[in-house]
Amino acid sequence: MALQEPSAWPDRWRSPMTERVSEQRVFFALWPNAGLRASLSALARRMPANGRPVPAEHLHLTLAFPGTVTAGKVAEMVERTDALRLPQIRLVLEELGWFRRPRVAWVGPAQAEPELEALAVRLNELCRATGVAMEDRPFRPHVTLRRFVTRFESVSIEPLDWRPREMVLIESGQGGHPGPYRVLHSWVLSG
Repeated sequence: MALQEPSAWPDRWRSPMTERVSEQRVFFALWPNAGLRASLSALARRMPANGRPVPAEHLHLTLAFPGTVTAGKVAEMVERTDALRLPQIRLVLEELGWFRRPRVAWVGPAQAEPELEALAVRLNELCRATGVAMEDRPFRPHVTLRRFVTRFESVSIEPLDWRPREMVLIESGQGGHPGPYRVLHSWVLSG
């Protein structure tokens, strides 16, 4: 007997999860190379904060967070991003910080580079153009190093120089629920 797709199931068998299997939780990010990832992971372990270090394989700098969207919207975002000219970017990660409400400690540049800000703005506009409702808040570039932080002390650190080679679209869960990270698509930052 062949298995039926969830859409063919009687209403009494359906659940909210079976209705949303085609949705993905996604975000655009700059993805560190292995060397920088190791340096960031070491910084996360030794920084003066409590909480839990972010796994090394999850370290990134978010540019735009569309959130949970349909597979069709993901395909449209990829197609629109393919048409963008992506700038070369140089970052100096030199400042530790803490966002109290989401309880995360991070490292980031003291000032956002204009090319980085412009890229984040373009990606947010691109997401809106596909019909995704984006949060309207200022862009604060950072790499989250620890989560569930309730105690943080700012100290000076040795700056980390980062020249990202690629931007990625990451899937971080399905059906509106967080999950493992998976690179869906990547683009070279060629200038």
